[in-house]
Amino acid sequence: MSGVDVGVEVSLYPLERRFAPLIHAFIGQLEAHPGLKVLPGSLSTQVYGEYGQVFSALREAMHATLEARQADGGRAAFVLKVLGPL
Repeated sequence: MSGVDVGVEVSLYPLERRFAPLIHAFIGQLEAHPGLKVLPGSLSTQVYGEYGQVFSALREAMHATLEARQADGGRAAFVLKVLGPL
């Protein structure tokens, strides 16, 4: 699906008390991808860009987050909403 622009609203819920650093790290991983527009909000983060780039960035950031949670013996939940084409 090259050339199709999408918007994804993603919420991360680390299931632990100290959740803010984990959320900030996740957002930072998304922001490191050039070509994406990342808009952090109070309850979710919106990510805009080409379909393949958006989902590649989400796949990498979600995988890293889940690996980190596994290493800590914790869990996390993600909620995604996808809008497209834009």
